[in-house]
Amino acid sequence: MNQASQLPQELRQRCEVWTRVMGYHRPVSAFNPGKQSEHHERRHFTEQAAGLAATA
Repeated sequence: MNQASQLPQELRQRCEVWTRVMGYHRPVSAFNPGKQSEHHERRHFTEQAAGLAATA
């Protein structure tokens, strides 16, 4: 994304990220600092990448 298409900071809206933990959904912002750090270190996958790994 180039600089010309970005909104000014005062017009941006915060996006809340939720994740499933132990069978229920919680906002990541409610996690303690250690759990937030662990969440940011997680590796995510896409179906396409997972499919390519299975065939290799």
